[in-house]
Amino acid sequence: MLLHIPEVFTKAEVKALRQTLDAGPWADGNMTSGHQSATAKRNQQLPEDSAQAREVSGLVVQALNANPMFVSAALPHTIFPPLFNRYEGGGEFGTHVDNAIRQRDGHRIRSDLSATLFLSEPEDYDGGELIIEEMYGAQSVKLPAGDLVLYPSKSLHRVTPVTRGARVSSFMWLQSLIRDDADRETLFRLDVAIQRVNLDKGPKDAAVIELTGVYHNLLRRWSEV
Repeated sequence: MLLHIPEVFTKAEVKALRQTLDAGPWADGNMTSGHQSATAKRNQQLPEDSAQAREVSGLVVQALNANPMFVSAALPHTIFPPLFNRYEGGGEFGTHVDNAIRQRDGHRIRSDLSATLFLSEPEDYDGGELIIEEMYGAQSVKLPAGDLVLYPSKSLHRVTPVTRGARVSSFMWLQSLIRDDADRETLFRLDVAIQRVNLDKGPKDAAVIELTGVYHNLLRRWSEV
């Protein structure tokens, strides 16, 4: 499932984040590449141990954990500390798949989901589309600053060359409580349906209570904690 999550950050918040990030010590983006990715990647990245990366990374995680749509769709177990990249001057990232296991400071996660948080407005650069290969064909993603796209880490994806301006974004991986993509999507759709019935019938309605019970029993069956 590919999901667009709008307004993780407001425009004012994005501006403040960019002021911090733009002042950072940007370096070659291959610092975090696996073997396959290193042959396809041409961009810049903010070193993960830099003060700017650590500050903004914490703010991103905080915002994601407070976002109801993100939590419902991802059911996060562990969010790998978000990283930051910049594409300009023809920079691109060829077709690749994300590593199955991510490790940092002795902590390891299984990458179930990947996410890109856009921190540049679409009109500020040409190119830079995130192309994600889905079962029903390739999906092109280029979102407003502050918006995020969430998609399975197993998907082949690429970033097209940026021919004007600069594309700045945060990218991250997470381990979900639900390993299977189909099971996770089922729970998300059920949660959305329960919320709709709740708005129509109220939280004390028998159907809402019963559906909520079904949701939690499925979560109990499928989750890995």
